[in-house]
Amino acid sequence: MFDITAGKLIKFIEKTLLAIIAVLTIIATFQEILNIYNIGKVNLADLLLIFIYTEVLGMIGVFYTSNRIPITLPLFIAMTAIARLIILQGKGMEASTLLYEAGAILIIAIACLAVRYRPNRTYHYQDDDDKK
Repeated sequence: MFDITAGKLIKFIEKTLLAIIAVLTIIATFQEILNIYNIGKVNLADLLLIFIYTEVLGMIGVFYTSNRIPITLPLFIAMTAIARLIILQGKGMEASTLLYEAGAILIIAIACLAVRYRPNRTYHYQDDDDKK
């Protein structure tokens, strides 16, 4: 009667949660734009937050079209979030904290380069073609 496998159920839950995240991200974006309008001033931290929301929506869009999330998208979001954190902390932050946060951005950027320029070899894990 109902042919629901665990894989189909998990895929349905995953797509439902991503749709909820997309809707909430759109709501948060409009709330941020309304906040900027009410204050009457746009700050770089506000722009970076809207950029993060845009990247999250882009990541969800890529997943819906390809059923995959490129690892670089969350890494870009992380770099933007750390940059926003540095801006929000202002000029009064300790130099060592700034160096640690800038170092984190550098490490993530190197990870992006490593992932992007990896060898084009494909690896098969328990592929049906490998059965003898």
